[in-house]
Amino acid sequence: MKTAISLPDAVFREAEHFARRKGKSRSQVYAEAIAEYLARHAPDSVTDTLNKVWTDLGNLDQSFSDRAARKLLGQESW
Repeated sequence: MKTAISLPDAVFREAEHFARRKGKSRSQVYAEAIAEYLARHAPDSVTDTLNKVWTDLGNLDQSFSDRAARKLLGQESW
């Protein structure tokens, strides 16, 4: 998808310099930056995904994880 955006001159220059240093196209730098921004500002999507996986797996036996947690926490000096 092609789009046009307006950037402050300083941001544009930094992005151009970064793209040259990394051997990436301007489009690739902008696409990666937007993807990272969206991922960072959408923490609920990670939680939603983990909840879906948990639901899909069903209620698994918690005894192993409970024992492991107790063992690890028991080693901590509170």
